[in-house]
Order: sequence, then structure tokens, then C-alpha cells
Amino acid sequence: MKYGIVLFPAKKLQDLANSYRKRYDPHYALIPPHLTLKTPFEASDEEIKAISKELRSVANKLSPIKLEVQKISSFSPVNNVIYLKVEPNDELMELHTELHSGSLTSEPEYSFVPHITIGQKLSDAEMADVLGQLKMQDNHHIELIDRFHLLYQLDNGAWTVYETFILEKGEL
Repeated sequence: MKYGIVLFPAKKLQDLANSYRKRYDPHYALIPPHLTLKTPFEASDEEIKAISKELRSVANKLSPIKLEVQKISSFSPVNNVIYLKVEPNDELMELHTELHSGSLTSEPEYSFVPHITIGQKLSDAEMADVLGQLKMQDNHHIELIDRFHLLYQLDNGAWTVYETFILEKGEL
């Protein structure tokens, strides 16, 4: 089965992202707005049990993460993707590193650029037009995220939560 690991922002930021995704993201109906921590990977039922245990251990030793969005950006010209740029910070980078070590070791396809996709698979002309408009808007947002999620993909391509992990370093 295919799995992935993400952060889901709070409702306010999800609503903002969805206001764009409805029009510009063909994956809008498949997954809520999210920040991908680990791209999709295959695992058996036995492997996912061990992975879940390791993810609980990671969550227990890390603190909640400040998620700050300051602007809209894109991966153009490499990919026609528009996103809310999430400012990297030590806690977020540490979580990303932990999710690519131990039994979860893998080489990411791309460098980790924390973001929440709001548009993708746009033509070059549409990309330039939409990005130009969105960059003029103020989209500053800050929140604290205290959990990450292991998702699995359904047969119809949609993603759903398999398990949620609370970031609780130092809490009892």
C-alpha cells in the first residue's frame, strides 16, 4: 500500500489554501491542504506497524512546530506549481530529518522546500498570470502545529489518515 507523512495546518490556513486549490489544483478533492514531510512510499502491513512505532518514538522526542507562511511562490520553471511558502525553522527541519532516517531512510527526490501547494499542472501562460496576481496579496499566517499524520492512499487516489502522532517532547 502507498503511504505518506504530512502536516495539516489549522482550518483558517486550510480555508485560504482551498480558496485557490478549488480553481488551480486538480488534486483538490483527493487530499486536504498539507505540508508534505515524506513523499509517498510503499509499505506492507507488517512494515507499516514497525514504521508507526518508529513515528511514535519520533513524535515523543520532538516539540510542536511553528508554521509560518509569509508569501506565495512557485517552482517554475522546473514545475508549474504555486504554493504558500512555509518558512523553514529548526523544529520543522528536525522533523523532516527524523522522517528520513532509521528504518525510514530514503533520499528525497527534491530538496526539502516546506510549502503548501495551492496550484499545480497549470499551463505556462496560466501559471504566469495566476502567480502574478497571487504574489500581490498578503498571505502572512502563523500557527503552532502539534501533530503530524501518516496517510494511506485509497483505490480512488484519495488520501486518508492512517494514524496521527502528537509532538509532545517534555509533556506527560
